[in-house]
Amino acid sequence: MQHPSDTPAPSCDNPFAGEPAGVLFGLPMPMAGALALRGECIGADRAQVRMAFQPQFGNSRLQAHGGAIAALLDCALASAVRAHDPAGHGVATIDLTLHFVATASGDLIASAHCERRGRSISFARGEVRAEDGTLVALATGTFKLLPRQPVP
Repeated sequence: MQHPSDTPAPSCDNPFAGEPAGVLFGLPMPMAGALALRGECIGADRAQVRMAFQPQFGNSRLQAHGGAIAALLDCALASAVRAHDPAGHGVATIDLTLHFVATASGDLIASAHCERRGRSISFARGEVRAEDGTLVALATGTFKLLPRQPVP
């Protein structure tokens, strides 16, 4: 099985470039704004999301807190699951398993791949790396696809 870093990144022709804070690949998400998440790439069952370092989401050593890293991975994996139709689907996380490998400060980049998409349940895996390439965390997740409802 290949890891996300073993395969080419998705094309960065991001149709969602320039989204306002609180929107992630077309999906309104206030938490994405609070955590300074920015969708960088989406497509071909892959997604890449950057989290700008914010001291208020650091631990006692002023490194990225594990909870913030978990939220970043949850959003990146969920984005990969809906990469086939980002405007048409949202997701609900069923299961998320994380493995923290190293500490980091500064911006973090999560890359994720949808391993299998079913009619309603999908599986994804991904990783977080520091800007210098250091592997910070690994994750797998199970997600339920939900058709997006028009916003009134």
